[in-house]
Amino acid sequence: MNIRDRSGGDRLDDVERAHLVDPADASYRIGRWGPSPELGDLVRRFWVPVWSVPEGAEAPQRVLQYPVCLMVVSDTYARFYGVVTGLSETVLTGDGWGVGVMLTPAAGGLLVGGSVDAWTDRHDELSHVFGDRGTALADGIRARMAPNPADESAQHAATRVVEDWLAPHLPIDDDGHLINGIVDFVENDSSVIALSQICDRFHLTERSLQRLTRRRLGLTPRWLIQRRRLQKAAERLRDNSTTLAAMAADLGYSDEAHLVRDFHKVTGMTPRAFTARFSRGDPQKTVTSPATGRRHHHEPPPPPPPPPEKPSPEKLPPPVLNDAD
Repeated sequence: MNIRDRSGGDRLDDVERAHLVDPADASYRIGRWGPSPELGDLVRRFWVPVWSVPEGAEAPQRVLQYPVCLMVVSDTYARFYGVVTGLSETVLTGDGWGVGVMLTPAAGGLLVGGSVDAWTDRHDELSHVFGDRGTALADGIRARMAPNPADESAQHAATRVVEDWLAPHLPIDDDGHLINGIVDFVENDSSVIALSQICDRFHLTERSLQRLTRRRLGLTPRWLIQRRRLQKAAERLRDNSTTLAAMAADLGYSDEAHLVRDFHKVTGMTPRAFTARFSRGDPQKTVTSPATGRRHHHEPPPPPPPPPEKPSPEKLPPPVLNDAD
C-alpha cells in the first residue's frame, strides 16, 4: 500500500516498509495493532507472531529495522533490543509465538535511564535490564498467552500487560518529544536528504543533532536518511516496477552505483538478486479476522536475531527500577 508523504511522493505503508517479505513463506501469522491513545508517546505498535514451521525446516525472517528499541517476550526468552544497524535476521523453527513491542524513538532512553548508544546492535534479557520489574513483565505476558497463543483475546490481554508496565514512564521529556518529531520528519518526508534540512526544521546545530540522535537512538542522523532510502528501495524492488537508475534518482542518490553499494552493504544482496528472491505476487498478503475485522498480515515477525556472544557485565547499564530519566 502506498500513500502520499509530506513531500508529495509515495510514502510506504510502514507495515510493509521494514520487512523483507519472502513470498513463499506461509509458516506464520502475525497480528499487529497500535497502543491505547495515552501510550502513543512510548509505543508505536505491538506485533504478535504465531508460527508453525515443519520439522526439519527453517523460516528465515529479515528486517530493515526502524530507529527504535524493541521488547520481545516469547515462551523461551524475554529481551530488550537496541537498533540493529544492518540487516536484522532470525530463523524460526518449530512452533512458537512472540509478543513484540515497537517503542517510539523517545522511549528507549526513558526505559534504560540514560543513553541508548550502548545498546546499538545488542540486546539483553529483561530481567537483567529491569530487574524484578522485567521478570514480572515476562511472567504476566506468558500467563496470558499460555492457554492459546493464537487467540486474539489472549494476545490483546498480553499487550495490555505491557501498557500497564510502561505507563509509569509517562510523560516523556522535552528531548523525547524532539527526537520523536525528528524521526517522524525524516521517515515521512522523502525530500529530506541532507542534515541541514533537519537542523533548519528543528532549529538545531549539526553538532547538537548528532549528540541528540546518538544519545536517544544510538544512531547518526545520516543513518536515519539512509534507512528510509533503503526501506523504500526494498519495497520498490519487491514490486519490480522501475529501473535502478530511476529509483536512485528518486531516492536522492547521485547515481545508480551509490544505491547498489549501499543496498549491498546493508542487506548482503545486490538489488537485482533481491528482486529475484523477494519479488511478490500478492502485495498485501493480508487476511481479515471474521470475528473482529482486524487485519492480520502474513509478513516476517521481527523477534530480532539470535543473541551474539553475551557482552561482559561491565558493558551492561545498571538495572532500571524506577521512572527517572
